[in-house]
Amino acid sequence: MTPPPPNADPQPRDAGLTPFQQAVIEVVRSLAPGEVVTYGDVALEIGRPGSAQAVANVLRRVPDLPWWRVIPTDGRLYLTHAPTQRPLLEAEGVRVGGDRRVQP
Repeated sequence: MTPPPPNADPQPRDAGLTPFQQAVIEVVRSLAPGEVVTYGDVALEIGRPGSAQAVANVLRRVPDLPWWRVIPTDGRLYLTHAPTQRPLLEAEGVRVGGDRRVQP
């Protein structure tokens, strides 16, 4: 079981998933360890440009996704996410600088 993201608000297990949620889940579950994408990248991949915030909402609501592999467009981990997200990324070989920015 993966650790929940900060500010997680899981939806009930019996709640049906929308096609948008299903598409986000599929993309995020396909990310390999050490692979990092932005919320906007996920939105583009599912054909919904401009819906990065909605992608973030899915990650907060659907448990057991590797949410830590999805970051903001500027490459910097959110201050509230960094204490949990940084060690998860680093364990997968991703370097994160002192400014919380994912390193190439």
